[in-house]
Amino acid sequence: MTLLRRAAAEALGTALLLAAVVGSGIMGERLADGNAAIALLANSLATGFALVALIIAFAPRSGAHFNPLVSIALAIRGDIRRGDVGAYVIGQVLGAILGVAAAHAMFELPLLQASQTVGRGPGQWWSGCVATFGLVFLVLGFDKKTAWAAPFAIGGYIAAAYWFTASTSFANPAVTLARGFTATFAGIGMGNVPAFVVSQALGAALAIVAERQMREYRRP
Repeated sequence: MTLLRRAAAEALGTALLLAAVVGSGIMGERLADGNAAIALLANSLATGFALVALIIAFAPRSGAHFNPLVSIALAIRGDIRRGDVGAYVIGQVLGAILGVAAAHAMFELPLLQASQTVGRGPGQWWSGCVATFGLVFLVLGFDKKTAWAAPFAIGGYIAAAYWFTASTSFANPAVTLARGFTATFAGIGMGNVPAFVVSQALGAALAIVAERQMREYRRP
């Protein structure tokens, strides 16, 4: 496929992912009647299941990255051309914002909103670093023999990270930015986005280094 088509596939896949993240958050919060744990459970499961389905559907079309740091990590390793990263990232960011708008439209809310949710502090930022480290390390760890398991492993990891990180699995700069445009359950204040993106970039960099060192260790 041409680069334009692959970038468009990344945009569409990321949009559907954000529709699942934000839409399930809205539905979960409405049905949970104030029980945040039930709302988070609904949000995490819907996101994990959606990721499994979307990776299976879009892997043959674009690689199903849906995440700028995943695209960068794969380009550094040589799995995709470095010149393709810019188009991928633009598609992912635009798709993420469109996905938020699509979720809002389904629930008859203003298409773009300003979130007031606060997410700052060392624990939150460290959570973003840890969540991203695990995700990127996981993605880089697959080979031809284990590629079939990638959708299930990644979907399961992200669903789990909703629960084991204080930030509820902020591991994707495009998703983080887009969640600044929703004042719903999945939202995060836009002023908190830069620190999260920096922590995610650090986590991705550490994952790239760690995976490279362990890959070298596995060589005979």
